[in-house]
This record gives sequence, structure tokens and C-alpha cells, in this order.
Amino acid sequence: MLLQTDPTIKIDDIKINFDSSGLWILNIAIAIIMFGVALGITTNDFKRLFKNPKIVFIGVLSQFFLLPAATFLAILIIEPHPSFALGMMIIAACPGGNVSNFFSKMSGGNAALSVSLTAFATLICIFMTPFNLQFWGSMYEPTNEILKAVSLNPIDLFKLVSLILGIPLILGMVIKHYQSEKAIKIEKVLKPLSMIVFIALIFLAFSQNLEIFVDYIHHVLFLVIFHNIFAYILGFYTAKSFGLNNKDCKTISMETGIQNGGLGLLLIFGFFDGLGGMALLAAFWGIWDVFSGMALATFWGRSSPKKVQ
Repeated sequence: MLLQTDPTIKIDDIKINFDSSGLWILNIAIAIIMFGVALGITTNDFKRLFKNPKIVFIGVLSQFFLLPAATFLAILIIEPHPSFALGMMIIAACPGGNVSNFFSKMSGGNAALSVSLTAFATLICIFMTPFNLQFWGSMYEPTNEILKAVSLNPIDLFKLVSLILGIPLILGMVIKHYQSEKAIKIEKVLKPLSMIVFIALIFLAFSQNLEIFVDYIHHVLFLVIFHNIFAYILGFYTAKSFGLNNKDCKTISMETGIQNGGLGLLLIFGFFDGLGGMALLAAFWGIWDVFSGMALATFWGRSSPKKVQ
């Protein structure tokens, strides 16, 4: 199956209206969201995970190994425009989005497991995100050409991911450990506020690029929806195949399907100069997975909650 864009359209010449000040705001918003999540994380969350290493293994396997590998296979079959393909790879390489915690709770999943996996995934993504992007991107010749052209430096990528996700995570956990009462008060205000700011930023960017979305969204519509739904299914049935209960299956599904599109955009603008196809796909992903996550969480939350295993 071949899916190519109109050759008369220079898809990578598309310029998303997202200047350096907007990029800084996005940087800060993601860091604050991570800090807010970290304020609710304790060392007990990690202890809980390591008391059940099977869940850690399944979560990491689904999110950081199976999803990137399956994305690569899908790209080989679909053969999208090279920058769309690399956009799919960068989304698959990112850790789970922070809204996965909210959606897991809303769906009747295991909220404690979701927060714990988010924390653990954030730590290992500092290494796994650069690795997966470089490894899978170099395996496919059209995307490898893009990587060569931009001279992607994994060390610089590692530094950015550490700065945006790693430092806020550690700082929030330190405050939670030593100033627990203050952390609870800050979290109550910061977590919902930061999410509102982040979602507002996404929709502001959407409104500023409405004409671009209207003209070009059809090129990535199928790719994003297919990729996202496939990620939910992959996460759920990977967990199911290992014998996890329904609550944990929902959680692994959310952690796999809700990817950090905001981080993806940061990497695209920071290392690929806002390459049109990549930016368009990641921007639409950031909007779409909020809606899809909300829809799936609502469906699961209403469907026989008393029968959840």
C-alpha cells in the first residue's frame, strides 16, 4: 500500500507559525507539567513497581520497544512521505503524555500504576528516546537521509530531554520527600493549571495555523488516527497477553497510546528546524490524542465499572 502526497506540494516547505517565544513557552509548560506530576510521586511508587517487575517489563516493552518497532513496520507497508515517517518515529520514541494519568483514572484503570509508569518512563526516556529515534530512523533509507541532513546529535537530544523532563521530575520528587504538605498544596493548584495552559497553548497554535491545517491536514489525518488507535490496541493486548487484569491493561494501553506530542514538537523545532511534514504530524497528534484519550477513557469508565477485574 503506497500513500504519497501530491508531488506538486512541497510538504516540507510548510512553516508552522510557532516562533522562538512560543517554543520557550512550550518548553516551560512541559517542564511545569512534569514538575506537577512529580509532586505526587514518592519513592514508594518506584518500590511498588519493583515489587512487581512484570508490570515494569510489560510497560517498558510496550512503550519503548514494541511501539517503535511496530511503527517502523507500518511505515515499511504504508510508505508515507519521508518527513511524515520520521514524525511517526519521533512520536513513537517519546515517553507517554502526562494526561495519561488523568485518563487512566477516568477509565477505571490503575491510577497509581499510571503515575508510577510515567515517572519510570520519564527517567528511561532520557536514554531511550534518542536511541529509538536514531536507531529506527537510520533503518529506513528515506528517514535516514533526513537524519544525515540535520546531523542529529544524540548527546544534544539527551541534554534537552534531561532538561525538560528529568530535572523537573527529580526536583518535584525531592520537594515531595522533604516538604510533603507543601507539595500537596502546590500540586492541587499547579497540576490542573499547567494542564489548562498546555491545552490552551496547543489550541492557540492550532488557531494560528488554521489555514495550514485546513489545506494540509488530510495528508496526516489517516496516519495520526491509525497510529494512535494502533498504539492503544498494542498496549492493551500486550498487557493482556501477559495475563494482567483489565485495570492494568487499560493503564498500559493509555501509557502506550498517549504519547508526549509536546516533546515531539520541541525536538522537531529544536533539531529539525520545524520540518513541515514532521511538525504537521506532531501538531495534529498533540490535538488528536487528547480527544481520543478522552473518548476511550469515557467509554471504558462507563462500561460495567463494577465488573472490572
